[in-house]
Amino acid sequence: MNFDKQDLVQMLRAQGDHDTADRAEAGLPDKIDTDRDADALAGVGLDRDELLAKLAAGGIGGGVAP
Repeated sequence: MNFDKQDLVQMLRAQGDHDTADRAEAGLPDKIDTDRDADALAGVGLDRDELLAKLAAGGIGGGVAP
């Protein structure tokens, strides 16, 4: 699944997770692919499967593409 880093950062900040949002902003590419970037996501403290569940539930803006 693909989405913009800024959408992820916005979602994290909205949830009050500012530390993870800061790490994501600094350590992830602008366009995130959950398969390609699974290690980078884990490196900033995000679990790929949990993130996919949030995406499926509409946790990140309308720019999500499969």
